[in-house]
Amino acid sequence: MTAGGQPARRSVFVAEVAVLLVATVVDAVQVSGGDGPRGVLGPLFTVVVPYAGTAAAILAVLRRRFPRRVELLAGAVMGLSLLSTAAAGFVEQVAAQPPLTEVLAVLLLAAAGCRRLPPARAAVLAVAACVTVVLAPIVRYGLDYPAALFPVAAALAWGAALALGLILRDADARHRRELERIRTEDRLQLARDLHDLVAHHVTGIVVRTRAAQALAANPAAPAQDPAEVYDQIEHAAAEALTATRGLVGVLRSDEPLPSPSLVLGDVVRAAAGEEVAVHVGDDVEALPLPPRVSVALHRVLLEALTNSRRHARATVVRVTARSDEDGLVLEIDNDGVPDGVAAQGGHGVLGMTERMAELGGELAAGPHGHDGWRVTARLPLGPDDDPSDTVPRGI
Repeated sequence: MTAGGQPARRSVFVAEVAVLLVATVVDAVQVSGGDGPRGVLGPLFTVVVPYAGTAAAILAVLRRRFPRRVELLAGAVMGLSLLSTAAAGFVEQVAAQPPLTEVLAVLLLAAAGCRRLPPARAAVLAVAACVTVVLAPIVRYGLDYPAALFPVAAALAWGAALALGLILRDADARHRRELERIRTEDRLQLARDLHDLVAHHVTGIVVRTRAAQALAANPAAPAQDPAEVYDQIEHAAAEALTATRGLVGVLRSDEPLPSPSLVLGDVVRAAAGEEVAVHVGDDVEALPLPPRVSVALHRVLLEALTNSRRHARATVVRVTARSDEDGLVLEIDNDGVPDGVAAQGGHGVLGMTERMAELGGELAAGPHGHDGWRVTARLPLGPDDDPSDTVPRGI
């Protein structure tokens, strides 16, 4: 499973760098054909002003490395652009510098700010960017035709950049709402599992207690060490507390499920626990999983193991993860056959099937061998299989 979002983001980055390089070359060609510096202030300003476009392009690209510093980077780029505009408008010895690279850099940072910053700060940045990109061609070239078309083109490009930033901002918000919905659904399912888990362990404690009471009240029963009975009850209670704490901890957490580990072997063992025999093939042991895939596999394992405890008198449960020609195969075997209603019409199997279908896989559950039950989940493996991280990240 490879992350399909990475090549797309890399392509956007390469295209962005290429456009900025082309704009820098165009500005350099226009400067080379102009007059040289004149007077006393001309050579002084040529130390800073001619390189404002190149510096702006570098700062615009750096926003990808420092996404939390978008506001600072935008301020620096707009400051350089305004400095170059002021020098061209108010210092006669300085020739006007082409603003193409500066305008592109400001627009990229304005779009990034509209996507990431709080509304008030994003609005201030957008207004400052508009002033910067419109003022640059007006002051440097005036309003004579055809130079008067440059401010109009800059204003239209500013509007397009803002629209792109707002579209990506809305996509991020929808993505966060979808994640929250998925987490809420998982918490509800875990709450149901918590009820079943507590009921299972508490029932075991009650059964052991009543058995001890019955043996104690029966004179014909062989003598039994009370400490052994107490140890069994204590062990069952400790298991119930440990499992309950684990599920409650997950319910309280805001992090995606399961634990941060996204390697197949760790995900399978974390869901199976210590009492279940686990075998993971060497070829898929360290297979990296996208978050959504790891969550689905974790939930399928939990559901299958819960069903083996709840509906079958299983004494042996085995989990196997391997690969074949069709992709990843996950098998959960137990030696008890559940009742027909729970096995065929239960919501658990339906939920597992839906989870696999969402990822392009499939799930089958049914009798296996002489007296066993098997749940088989299959997921395709390939470069196009990346159901996670679908929000565009080009800005």
